[in-house]
Order: sequence, then C-alpha cells, then structure tokens
Amino acid sequence: MGPHPAVAAIRLAVRRVLHDILDEHTRNPGEHHRTPAGPAGPGRIPEAPREREPSPLVLVACSGGADSMALASALAFETPRLGVRAGAVTVDHGLQAGSDLRATEVTLRLRGLGLDPVESIAVTVGRDGGPEAAARDARYVALDAAAERHGAVAVLLGHTRDDQAETVLLGLARGSGIRSLSGMAAVSGVAGRYRRPFLRLDRQTARKACMAQSLPVWDDPHNTDPAYTRSRLRHEGLPALEKALGKGVVEALARTAQLSRDDADALDAWAGRAEAGVRDADGRLECAGLHALPPAVRRRVLRRAAIDAGAPAGSLFARHIEEVDRLITGWRGQGAINLPGRVVARRQGGRLVIRQG
Repeated sequence: MGPHPAVAAIRLAVRRVLHDILDEHTRNPGEHHRTPAGPAGPGRIPEAPREREPSPLVLVACSGGADSMALASALAFETPRLGVRAGAVTVDHGLQAGSDLRATEVTLRLRGLGLDPVESIAVTVGRDGGPEAAARDARYVALDAAAERHGAVAVLLGHTRDDQAETVLLGLARGSGIRSLSGMAAVSGVAGRYRRPFLRLDRQTARKACMAQSLPVWDDPHNTDPAYTRSRLRHEGLPALEKALGKGVVEALARTAQLSRDDADALDAWAGRAEAGVRDADGRLECAGLHALPPAVRRRVLRRAAIDAGAPAGSLFARHIEEVDRLITGWRGQGAINLPGRVVARRQGGRLVIRQG
C-alpha cells in the first residue's frame, strides 16, 4: 500500500524540484581550488588525493506551519534517495510572546525528521512598508545569510496555490501592472536560490499530508488576525469571491499569475533590447525613440532607468512612471518629476535625463 495521496503529491512536487536543482548543479559544479598536478619524478612530493566534492545541500525554510512542515517532511524523505543533503532554517521574528520557545520546538521537530543542519535565527523586524512587508524583508535577509553560511545550493519555500491567489489579488489592489499580477515565481532570488515546489498544490493538500504523517503543526495566530491585509483577504475576500463567482477562483487566479509572468518576462526582455537603441552616447534617453515604442515597453524602459539611477524598486509605483511618461507623450514644457530615492527626471533638448537630484 502506497502513501496517502496528499503525501504522494507533496513528495512528487519536491522530487521534481530536487531533480531540477541536481541538473543545474551538475552543469555548474562549484569551483574548488586545487594545486595543479606536476610530472612525477624523483624528489617530488606525491599529490594528495583529491577530496570528493560534498553532496549539494538544500535548506527548507520552516515556520512550523502545515505548509512548511509538509515541505520539510517531503524533503527529508526524498533527499537520501537522490544523494542530496537536507537542512532547515526557522526564523524567529520576535513578534509574539513565546516566539523563541516556538522556534526551539520547531528545530526539535526538524531534527526529528533527520534534517541537518537545523538552525533557528532571531531577527529584528523594522517598520518600512508595514508589518507584513518588514517581516518578509527580515526573513529573507536571514535566509540569504543562512544559505551563504552553510553553502546551500537552494532554499525551499512552502508557498501554495492559495498563497499565489492571494498574492495576485494583492497585486491587483495595488494597480501596479502585469508584473504584480504574476505573483510569486517558482524560482527566484540570486542564482535561483529560492524554490517553491507547492505553487500547484492547494493548502489543504499540505495540511492533509501532515495529518496523514501525524506531524504536529503550529497555526500562526497572525494568519487569522484581521489587522493584517492578507489575513482579511484569506478569510473574508476570497470566500466572498467564491460565493459570488463559484468554486475555482483560486485555481483561476494562480493560472492568471503564470500567464501574466510569461507576458511580463517577454515584455521585460523586449524593453531590455529597446533601451540600448534609445540611449545616446552620453547615456541619455532619446525622447523620439521612446515615443515610437509601444507604451508597455516604453514604461518598462523608464522604470529600469529610474531604478538604475537610484530609485528604490519597492517605492517606485505606476503613478511615478506615468508622470515620467508624460514627459515623452504629453510634453508641454512641464518641469522635472521627483521620484523616490531623490531621483529626478527631466526633459532637456529632446533627451530624457534621469539621475539623482
């Protein structure tokens, strides 16, 4: 008798991602310094045997919730069969009383699964961008540091199809364009560090897998706290949409994310090529060349130029780019446009100049 269907589903998802990681690792193995071998002869010291390159290490980011515990259990099951080492990191945000004890309990559970190394990292959450964004930023800084410290080739994250649907709706509410609708990428981060195996699985599958394996899980009270936007969306917004539109909303939103990501990637690539054609010898953007571009491509060129000049990507919104775009499409002699990061965009002699003020 095989494993529970939910357990089989999560293991298959993790196995596929591990195969991708191993393929990439085989194509681009880590470079190790070795002393070149010289010719053998009298008086020469024989070269020491070369050390075998260690198996690649994959970490799982685990909060102790159902999604990440299901992911951790699947990783622990699959890695010995593939010759991969598996470890885990749990991040203590310090936002709730007893969070340090919770982190300790999670590390014990992870070690009980056979994961090694297992590390708990306490972080200080700032205030920039609101509590949810600040906690996310602190978490990724900690995960990046852990991956570097342990030499991990990848970090697995337990985001599910439900999380993807919520992310698409949040992007829609911001009105920031098609990139916001593309949700979370299956592969992201520097050199593809972050992997999300569960984006095609729903939240209930992960929870059922934990129940089938008798895995204890921790339900974060923030996930049901109406003070948080994502919590309200999860418990009020999405149920209301399903009531009005019928079942299948989550699947449709996740599918929209993938289609939007494909379109956004294609437009970004087009913008990258177009930018080289509209820059003059001094690096300024030619307004006539920009005007000839399709609006979706032109705005991407303008956004890239603003970020290159020092505007923080997270603070650069659609309304900022629209104002800069009017310097191209609605030129009436208007003054400079102030952008985040003390970046200023102005039109001078048929050229668009974007630089810090």
